[in-house]
Amino acid sequence: MTIQPIAPTGLAYAQASLVSGASRWLFVSGQVPEDPDGRIPDDYPSQYRLAWRNVETQLHAAGMTFDNLVKATIFLSDRALIAQSGGLRQSILGDRSPALTIVIAGIYDSRWLLEIEAIAAA
Repeated sequence: MTIQPIAPTGLAYAQASLVSGASRWLFVSGQVPEDPDGRIPDDYPSQYRLAWRNVETQLHAAGMTFDNLVKATIFLSDRALIAQSGGLRQSILGDRSPALTIVIAGIYDSRWLLEIEAIAAA
């Protein structure tokens, strides 16, 4: 299986992802910045890292890693958070460039500053 980024931006996302030879697909529900004990960090960078860690937990449960990530949708509670997101995303995903959409939305729990859903293939 291969995932080929189409028009990578250099900002840890591409305009599209082409998947060839995949036999398994994983659709990850929105992952929130809450740990298993119900703790929610106060600051955005910590919430961002925790939400991605929760995505990674779901990937690992399916025998996958961020290398299998095809598409992510990030829901932000406030447009002002966009500026911090790119650098954080790159620190987490490194050279990986999945397709990406960012949506400004009302979030289910007002303490959450973001939610991340993902699609992966293997």
